[in-house]
Amino acid sequence: MAAANDPADPRFACDAMCGGLARWLRALGYDATFSPSVADAELVRHALHDGRVLISSDGPMFARRLLRDGTVASLFLPRGLRLSEQVEFVVRRLRLAVREPRCMSCGGELERVSAEEVGDRVPARSLVWATEFHRCTRCQRVMWNGTHWRRIASVRQAAATWRCEG
Repeated sequence: MAAANDPADPRFACDAMCGGLARWLRALGYDATFSPSVADAELVRHALHDGRVLISSDGPMFARRLLRDGTVASLFLPRGLRLSEQVEFVVRRLRLAVREPRCMSCGGELERVSAEEVGDRVPARSLVWATEFHRCTRCQRVMWNGTHWRRIASVRQAAATWRCEG
């Protein structure tokens, strides 16, 4: 991997094969973009312009001069890894700390809100038992501490140990 513009606050650009990884990097608190229809050259330009670490499992992409010479920070993701293994590989390789989660859909920051603020956007049965609600400041999506949130928490907890184990 080449050096990112700000190693203390890495941001990521994931290629078309890494959409699931981008979503999980967001869950770990990182700004990660994913555009499935963007050509390789455009993705490299985007990573360069925005100071992002480009993540790809496309070997030929790494033959590009800007990646080869380290102008664009990059990480080759081995092919054949399941999504959970991709997340673990990136966390271990880059020693990523777990941060406050971001919206897995768009990458926006999450704000804690009351049930009253979002009650009209949450299923009635979830309002009965859910104790925490969050809203994305970008796309306005609402999340609560249901089974999906518990799964996210489980992956986040595991990621904290992966970083420590290197």
